[in-house]
Amino acid sequence: MTRQDPAVAEPVQASHELDPEFEHTAVPQEHRKSLLTVSAVWFGFPMILTNAVPGGVVVALMGFWHGLAAILAANLVMLVYVGLLSHRAGSTGESFSLQATKTFGKVGYVVAAGFLATVVVGWFAFNTGATGATLHQAFGWQEQLVAAIAGVVFIGITFLGIRALSWLGAIAAPLFILVGIIALVIVARDHDLGAVFSYKGVGGGAAITFGAAVSLIMATFADSGTMTADFTRWSKNGKEAVIATATAFPIASLVAQITGGVIVAAGAIASAQTVGGNFLPILTSGHGAVLQVLAAIFVFVNLGSVCSHCLYNGALSWSHLTGSKMRIMTIILGAIGTVAALAGVWNHFLDWLVVLSVFVPPLGGVLIADQVVLRGKLEGRAASKVRPTAFAAWAVGAAAGGLVHWFAPQFSDAVSGLVVALIAYVVFESVTAKSATATS
Repeated sequence: MTRQDPAVAEPVQASHELDPEFEHTAVPQEHRKSLLTVSAVWFGFPMILTNAVPGGVVVALMGFWHGLAAILAANLVMLVYVGLLSHRAGSTGESFSLQATKTFGKVGYVVAAGFLATVVVGWFAFNTGATGATLHQAFGWQEQLVAAIAGVVFIGITFLGIRALSWLGAIAAPLFILVGIIALVIVARDHDLGAVFSYKGVGGGAAITFGAAVSLIMATFADSGTMTADFTRWSKNGKEAVIATATAFPIASLVAQITGGVIVAAGAIASAQTVGGNFLPILTSGHGAVLQVLAAIFVFVNLGSVCSHCLYNGALSWSHLTGSKMRIMTIILGAIGTVAALAGVWNHFLDWLVVLSVFVPPLGGVLIADQVVLRGKLEGRAASKVRPTAFAAWAVGAAAGGLVHWFAPQFSDAVSGLVVALIAYVVFESVTAKSATATS
């Protein structure tokens, strides 16, 4: 496998009208974007229908107040987690792949970056399939045809690059707020919204533990959150990168998840413990053609936002892995993801989240330990092909997350894996440094 040497400067002038994406180098300061642009990229990402689903599931299983507490806790963890990685990205202009290269090694990073870059393409496939399934359930449209068309449209948006993601986010977020308000107004006609606050949940508070609920919420954006550098490297500095992140976690994410939770707690969704806060059927059940058209547009824009962001993450990393260009990989990976969507990945949503909550946060914990906690001590170290301490810490964190998931579900496997991996890396690096000093 070959790729362009990161030390080789990438030309800043594109040979076409599309902006350069800097797949192999840090984004130069003169190409950085405004705070508003970067915020629009992140703000429009988590405020989506498929993020309302886990919010509704958690409330359905735990009751309103306990569910709300789990949602808030998860989003605060995400703010710290993604914020730290974003600050580093805004300070250096480096993408996730460049971050991973420093931490896991010039060869070792292939495993870390390849893993996450593939995971996010899975999210692209999942949400592309969800577009077809959702519009089929709502209007009876041919599911696979809709998914195929959606895949082509989402690939086209991603092809345009980071600027298109900011435009889409600037549309998707306000549209979600508008549609969410309309859904709540409709629900209020037949349900007592005041009863939301006394909602006990279908599981009587015992169907899911607090820790498991936190992991479920975190898992929805653990992957792209870990890859936040792909977005926040465009910020002018670390401070603006953190502010842009905060628009997503907790703000945009909370809006989506609490909207789903409130509608579930109002009793407006049947089988909410499995379908969660998917409120689209409320909009499409005999409320007139105008609202149905709005609902159809909402699905395409809303799910198109998450699909394009995930595909961008995947294409940027795979372009670095293969020495290619982001736009070439967008077409290739988009085609693969669309085929996977047509094959029915939509049916494995909850299983997918379990895998993400165990394996992804520990990887992020290693990155934070290496590039934030130990940055001062490790600055200027010799480049390495493979950094064993990083992989060992990732493995220990993932093992801890798995053990918590199976044997101590009252705790969060995502948070446990993240913290254990971070501590393990600090310890391993400390022991390695002492050993090197003793033998020198």
